[in-house]
Amino acid sequence: MTPDVTKAARMVAEAAADVPVEEIPRRVCAAVCEGLGMDGATLSLLTDTPSRQLLAASNDAALLLEEIQFTVVEGPCIAAAHRGEPVAVDDLRAGVSSWPLFGASMREKLPQVESVYALPVFFGDYVLGSVDLLALRTHALDEEELEQASLVADAVAVALLSTRDMILTGARAPAWEPEEVVRAHWFDTARAVGAVAATRGLTPENALALMRAEAFRTGGTLADITREILRQPPGAR
Repeated sequence: MTPDVTKAARMVAEAAADVPVEEIPRRVCAAVCEGLGMDGATLSLLTDTPSRQLLAASNDAALLLEEIQFTVVEGPCIAAAHRGEPVAVDDLRAGVSSWPLFGASMREKLPQVESVYALPVFFGDYVLGSVDLLALRTHALDEEELEQASLVADAVAVALLSTRDMILTGARAPAWEPEEVVRAHWFDTARAVGAVAATRGLTPENALALMRAEAFRTGGTLADITREILRQPPGAR
């Protein structure tokens, strides 16, 4: 079924109307997923890790999609944010040569997902995040539909404007769901990077690379490694 992007954009606007600010990402994410006829969706801001925040995931598969990209530092979400344009992976089974680690992880951990799309979220001329979409079928959106879906990303940007100041100031951990993953993406990873850097005399970039290498070695996610580090006493890191 061809998605009605005008209807989807309207659903996003309605989802963000007259609700508490902490409810906006979850409601908007659900509206994007339903409005575009996808099997999962995520919203994320500040897509350059580790200062990256997952705002909402519509279901477990969408959450794992985000975790995979967060761990391997590649994939359509990150590419969309860097390029400032929609990115399509129409058939994951056909291979993802641009992102070999992402492709391998998706085929291993989310074999039921057959296509993924990412839409940049703009605030003015600045890309501050992206919307990720997944489908259990190949070619869920054609080229024209993906381009039109940018209207939905624009509606997401408008809906999130009311949360922008709180996000950028980092004044407190937003009460957004799933809370433990938001913390892992936003506050805890930065804390763990700092702890490893201080203990081992590394730059933050090298500390983060070491943590990612451990995630690859163990088959876990970067969030798993973060939790393990923060559970350890300072001298053991």
